[in-house]
Amino acid sequence: MSGTKLRTYVDRVETVEQDWYHVDATDQVLGRLAVKIARVLMGKHKPTYTPHVDGGDFVVVTNAHKFRLTGKKAQTKVYPRYTYYPGGYREIPYRQVFERHPERILLEAVRRMMPKNAIGRRMLKKLKAYPADSHPHQAQQPKEWTF
Repeated sequence: MSGTKLRTYVDRVETVEQDWYHVDATDQVLGRLAVKIARVLMGKHKPTYTPHVDGGDFVVVTNAHKFRLTGKKAQTKVYPRYTYYPGGYREIPYRQVFERHPERILLEAVRRMMPKNAIGRRMLKKLKAYPADSHPHQAQQPKEWTF
């Protein structure tokens, strides 16, 4: 055995560099798009990934209403919620959510793929979704992220 030790790199909060990425959701399948966005938000696309450090990047999604669903999900998918009153369980159909807030469908899909803790909620705040073709984050010069 030589005198050198094997060392594992552990990323720290002070050394994290966060980039900005732009994604166009036009004609992307919802679930596959959400997986790729969640990986970037968590930082799993970087070689310096550390689970307990928020090392992910910011993601700006435009055309968040032009994604597509496969199969019969558009007719059968529902979004459950609870009003915190007795008997207050509600199921909102996909069509109704899509008409009112189409970007929330993408946000919800990504949220369910993130860690279920405080760091996961912090990571999710780095996702910016807009139903239009433009976004107010031009000053950050986001890089184009293509799949």
